[in-house]
Amino acid sequence: MPTEQSPPVSRRKLGIVAVLVCIALVAVVVTGIRAREQADAQLREWTDDQAVPTVAVTQPDAKLINPTIDLPGRLEAYYRAPIFARVQGYLKSWSADIGARVKAGQVIAEIEAPDLDQQLLQARADLASQEASAKLSEATLNRRKTLIASNFVSMQEIDERTADLSNKKAAVKAGQANVERLEALAGYKQIAAPFDGVVTSRDTDVGALINAGGGSGPAMFTISDISKLRVYVNVPQNYVPAIKIGAKAVITVPEYPNRTFPATVEASSQAVEVSSGTTRMQLGLDNSKGELMPGGYAGVKLNLQRDSTPLQIPSSALIFNQAGLRVATVGADDKVLFKTVTIARDLGRTIELASGLAPEDRVITAPPDGLADGDQVRVAAGKGSKPAKVSEKQDVKG
Repeated sequence: MPTEQSPPVSRRKLGIVAVLVCIALVAVVVTGIRAREQADAQLREWTDDQAVPTVAVTQPDAKLINPTIDLPGRLEAYYRAPIFARVQGYLKSWSADIGARVKAGQVIAEIEAPDLDQQLLQARADLASQEASAKLSEATLNRRKTLIASNFVSMQEIDERTADLSNKKAAVKAGQANVERLEALAGYKQIAAPFDGVVTSRDTDVGALINAGGGSGPAMFTISDISKLRVYVNVPQNYVPAIKIGAKAVITVPEYPNRTFPATVEASSQAVEVSSGTTRMQLGLDNSKGELMPGGYAGVKLNLQRDSTPLQIPSSALIFNQAGLRVATVGADDKVLFKTVTIARDLGRTIELASGLAPEDRVITAPPDGLADGDQVRVAAGKGSKPAKVSEKQDVKG
């Protein structure tokens, strides 16, 4: 039997099929290109996002973390008198050793001065001779005056005798002054305490040669009044305005590690030492029990009185380079702005600033390397970051 043949496909249908296949191929290619471009765009956006550093910020704390300052000081006796001799000789005896408590006027040593004794004897003898001469001159003048009426003596002689008597009386006064001077010096053969206190040094002994004056060796004795002490401390210039006269302080000493002693600021030198940039201040410290020793080291904690509250930032926020000491802040547009600051006190983990920042500044707590002015940054959520905006369509509870 003859086989049946399928009807021939028309060229029109083949053309339609070919067009559809081409469209499908173009759609596949376009979709692939779009997907690749979208992936590239996302990659570029992710790369750009990763290039913007994320930083943590904080605002300066406006509070007094520690309104005191600790400085080293030195204890000194409120009154201290090095005792030097006024006469030259040899030490005959002494009666007060170091640590002895003495009263004002108490004799603590005696000097043997034979030269001075002889000078005093000679001065007294000269005075006696001058007084005798003056007495004879006066008697002679009185006798001559009785002869004036008989014209036995002239007025010229009377005038001469009167002048001679005046000279003799002046010599008597000079001799008397010399005797009193030597007697006053002889009084210094006994060394007496000038005030109540303690003998804090003795640099002489029996038989030692004593030179008059205070420029030829150490003092014989040193008397110190330790019932009250002076505490001297050098205060840095920038803290001087915050320490007022009458301010309270706390004193610590090595020999009493678990005790403190109150003191009061009494005086200021009102001048800055060029070599150290500090001002010397004096504090008064009661030592009626005699527990503290003059000349010793002391730790001084001074109370500060500030007119304004200083700002504190973390110490990790400081940047020091060729531009000086600066802090990186973040502006309202999340761009970096460096500000130069001045340190008032280093408190360890925090820094107290004297100038350079405002309370509303956002400070980068740990600025990364290579950060520059105008760099865009991303602020991490936390203190100092901007609050997120709430959409108008979002329901706000409470």
